[in-house]
Amino acid sequence: MDAPEGDWRLIREDVRPGPMQMALDEVAAETAADGGPWTVRVYRWDPSCLTMGYRQAPDTVDWDFCEREGIDVTRRQTGGGGIYHDNYGDIAYSIAVPADEVPGELLDCYHLLCEPILDAFDRLGIDADYVDESMPELYHPACYLRELHPAHDVVAEGRKIAGNAQYRRDDAVIQHGSLTYSVDAERHLGVFADPPTSPAEFRERVVGMDELVDVDREAAVGAVRDALADWADASEGDWTDAELERAREIVDEKYRSDDWVHQQPGSR
Repeated sequence: MDAPEGDWRLIREDVRPGPMQMALDEVAAETAADGGPWTVRVYRWDPSCLTMGYRQAPDTVDWDFCEREGIDVTRRQTGGGGIYHDNYGDIAYSIAVPADEVPGELLDCYHLLCEPILDAFDRLGIDADYVDESMPELYHPACYLRELHPAHDVVAEGRKIAGNAQYRRDDAVIQHGSLTYSVDAERHLGVFADPPTSPAEFRERVVGMDELVDVDREAAVGAVRDALADWADASEGDWTDAELERAREIVDEKYRSDDWVHQQPGSR
């Protein structure tokens, strides 16, 4: 499926803390909704970061482990379980587009915006697609260990390799996702409080690109970047000073706020 025609910009791999990355997703949506460029981008987490799902309970997080290991913690706008985004092993992307330019049905929109992600795997020689049949849940608080569903979970050789989600804000759609380049099962499980799953079991459910093909991280990032750019026919761009200032405001108001990060499910 082709991308909707519009004024798309590509932002190359952007290296920032997790709260800023989440705020920039919101800013990209605001810009698209206000008549500015639509955005496809690749980004990296520095430092490594746990993003909690929108309704995830804070007591499912091992806060001491995260502090000891220098792992940032914030909360996403999207639902699902928590995801550990490793500075090295995670490749993230997001797409921001006006809501009236994409299908109104969530699943149709999701499949449209996942097209460049599947293309990126194809460019890398990785046979990745939506899982053929449901796979049982192993541990609910962790996104990658929840039930795998044929409608939206992307796997390679039967193991999950990408998590993707979307939400709507200010007349725009944001889809963001996490592609696994390299698996660090111990740290991924370590961010959670007493997960009943071993690192070996985690590796049976989750796979990294580096296990499947001989590719370095730079080339993997390039494949994701180029697939997004080609799908959207995007020109290279960057954040404006006003967008960065707006994102810093959102970080302070939300993504670094205890009220946002530590809130209990149903407290909104």
